[in-house]
Amino acid sequence: MVIIIGAGLSGLLTAYHLQKAQIPFKILEARDRIGGRILTYYGSKGTAVEMGATWFGPQHQLLIQLIRELNLGYFEQYMQGTSYYQASAGALAQAIILPNQDPSYRITGGTTELIKQLYNSLDKDSVLLNQTVNKLELQDNSVLVKAKIVLKAKAVIVSCPPKLWAHKITYEPKLPENLIDVAKATHTWMEDSIKVGFVYPEPFWRNNKQSGALFCNSGPLTEYYDHSNEEGTKFALCGFLHPAYKKTTQQERKLMVLNQLKEVFGEKSLLFTEHFELIWPSEKHTFYPSLSYQFPHQNNGNDIYEESYFGGRLLFSGTETSAHFGGYMEGAVYAAKAVCDRLNSGF
Repeated sequence: MVIIIGAGLSGLLTAYHLQKAQIPFKILEARDRIGGRILTYYGSKGTAVEMGATWFGPQHQLLIQLIRELNLGYFEQYMQGTSYYQASAGALAQAIILPNQDPSYRITGGTTELIKQLYNSLDKDSVLLNQTVNKLELQDNSVLVKAKIVLKAKAVIVSCPPKLWAHKITYEPKLPENLIDVAKATHTWMEDSIKVGFVYPEPFWRNNKQSGALFCNSGPLTEYYDHSNEEGTKFALCGFLHPAYKKTTQQERKLMVLNQLKEVFGEKSLLFTEHFELIWPSEKHTFYPSLSYQFPHQNNGNDIYEESYFGGRLLFSGTETSAHFGGYMEGAVYAAKAVCDRLNSGF
């Protein structure tokens, strides 16, 4: 049996590949939900608001192939009309026309649909939640995996962020120091992000020939976009807050964001029906503090992650390990296939 640690996109897709190859597996997930950093919140009328992974582009062909294989749809991000730029909070918003560029896409119904489809293809008894792995111990012909439960595995694939498994899991025998050092210095995608979204009864921005897009250097909102559905029947705006605002209260953040939206879009931006936010730095299964600043994608795809350990019985996966678009959903898809190929070649 193969144990997969983490039920995010890479972990679930790894299980999907192993199931096709008729290799038995179990997934141990520390959270009480699947999906990892893919998380869609749904309003009372089903409006999908992305709190995690959202966009992909035409260059992300592995992800697109997977979406099609799972019979999911995708559509182009709405960017028609005037967008806005603020040099700083409170500054007059400047109307801008964005240059022509490759489109970004979103998954029909929300990115969580990708997770649901993968999960639904698996034996539900193979995915165990609330199982925080704290120790991996190499034995003669197996690896002992210790969480709330203890399991023996022929091989273990760790698909959670490197910084987490470097700090939170004990290894016996110890892993090489250079591997641990690189893992601790690997940036975790989304770890600094704060996302906020508002649901509206009508797309006032579209009605005013605006894209809904806002860019600001200092925040509180730094990037904001239309989050309406593909059919144009459910309407929302969603985006990122500056990471510094994690130190304020939810109510303070909400009021500051609404003031900014009012400055840019006018009074109608206050007529929302629902408000969502997620502070990723507060998610203990995503965030771990760094000793020094880590720039985005630092050490993502480092060659050291292509090695196996514990005599070939311990492998590392996840988007941060991917040599192809590390830190993106595309990277998670690549990493899942790559680790399964390595596992098959080794056993």
